[in-house]
Amino acid sequence: MAAAIKRIIPMLDRILVQRAEALTTTKGGIVLPEKSVGKVLEGTVVAVGPGARNATTGSHVPIGVKEGDRVLLPEFGGTKVQLDEKKELFLFRESDILAKLE
Repeated sequence: MAAAIKRIIPMLDRILVQRAEALTTTKGGIVLPEKSVGKVLEGTVVAVGPGARNATTGSHVPIGVKEGDRVLLPEFGGTKVQLDEKKELFLFRESDILAKLE
């Protein structure tokens, strides 16, 4: 998958994120049906664009996250990117990212 991700280079202030996997079993081992599994609002940054352009100077405004950072995502939004494998990635604008998790 790493080779496929290297082919995707986000433009401007876009951030490529892989959502965290939803838990399908409880700590006690009970398997949860798909409908009861909540949407995961956390993800890991896979790739980052150079940043939006400053209208006055034309230089790039740096993005506040880097590859490998854990971020809090909105419930809806982002553009789904389907790779060759079963992994789904999402493209978000920097302004759509809610928070950086530590």
